[in-house]
Amino acid sequence: MKILLATFFMVPHLGGIWNYMQQLKIRLESLGHEVDLLGYGEGNHFVHIVNEQRQIEMNQLKSFLYPVLDQQTNAIIHKDPLIKHYEFLRYYYELGATYLGLEKYDLIHTQDVLSTACMNRIRPNHSALVASLHGSVAHELKQHVNNVLKTPTAKQACAYIDKLEFDGASSGECTIVANNWLKNMLINEFLVSPEQIKVLHYGYDIEGFAKKLKESPPVKRPVNKKIITYTGRLTEIKGVHHLVGALAQLKQIRNDWVCWIVGDGDKKEELQMQSIALGLENNVFFLGRRDDIPALLESSDIFVAPSLLENQPLSVIEAQIAGKAVIVSDSGGLPEMVNHESTGIISPSGDESLLCFNLNRLLEDRQLRETLGTNAQSWGLSYWSLDNAIQSILNVYQNALSKKQLSL
Repeated sequence: MKILLATFFMVPHLGGIWNYMQQLKIRLESLGHEVDLLGYGEGNHFVHIVNEQRQIEMNQLKSFLYPVLDQQTNAIIHKDPLIKHYEFLRYYYELGATYLGLEKYDLIHTQDVLSTACMNRIRPNHSALVASLHGSVAHELKQHVNNVLKTPTAKQACAYIDKLEFDGASSGECTIVANNWLKNMLINEFLVSPEQIKVLHYGYDIEGFAKKLKESPPVKRPVNKKIITYTGRLTEIKGVHHLVGALAQLKQIRNDWVCWIVGDGDKKEELQMQSIALGLENNVFFLGRRDDIPALLESSDIFVAPSLLENQPLSVIEAQIAGKAVIVSDSGGLPEMVNHESTGIISPSGDESLLCFNLNRLLEDRQLRETLGTNAQSWGLSYWSLDNAIQSILNVYQNALSKKQLSL
């Protein structure tokens, strides 16, 4: 089978979607399938098939795009900045993907609602379309519209975003989600048909990750200090500002810890200033974007995911496989990843006092930390099996191909 794994987002990237695409490609190819990876390139300046190093620059497509989306013929999309931004990006993406060629693919497996909606408009008649949704693009974008942009046309922008979410979740032969939280949201909030959605949790390359755990620690562990770690994007929805707030409270109780914050994002400087303002410059360290996270986790004692909106983050999967005590918020799909008081602790989203309490509890009780970490690892090694996940994906592929053939 010839398969295209496609995303609307920039790749390569250190984020979870790119990690998932790479692992899926490797396993599918080991089973004899041909797999290509497509997405936007750095700065959204080009669309490319990454593994073939083929690309088409956006500048090369302007002459085709502007007659279609100029202000006179499409005035409606120019009334709101977000709608204009995404409509231009969508058309560039469709033109770029068409130029690079889709005819050879038996199946296109998209990784977000935007790429799904785009691919559905341009895919060849014979190509089946499967979508994996790694979260709610609509919720993230609407939060940006209402809390950051605050334009007079916010209502129209939100309606546009909701339609994107529905179109992307409904366009393929099947839509895969990682948990019941996202499934129920799509059905109840966006009115997607329940028959459209299949719940399949992620798989993970446990063997490859385990090898990296044994690498030399990249950052020296401080003497007589326990390590609290966060890995992920530094954005509003990740809730890292609440973690920093909880750490300020924790410092009033004890000082036998440091926190490593690993990642990058538009809130990095703000979080650094917050940390300094709270007197945490000797406790909280921002390590930036890194590719040695397994070794950092191996050196850690506690992992925290304080998200305000979350799906099924690979960061939590990695912490579980590493055998670490995890504290996750109760947002999104996180509660489906942790059995409270058995494989980790679930702490109310945004509640800094309770997060401080739970951190202090784990720092105080070594036996509890070790028990939670051991239980998480034992559960994770079985539940996140990549072989099982790949077989489930292949079953979806076959059903999608059969469904597509019946429609021809």
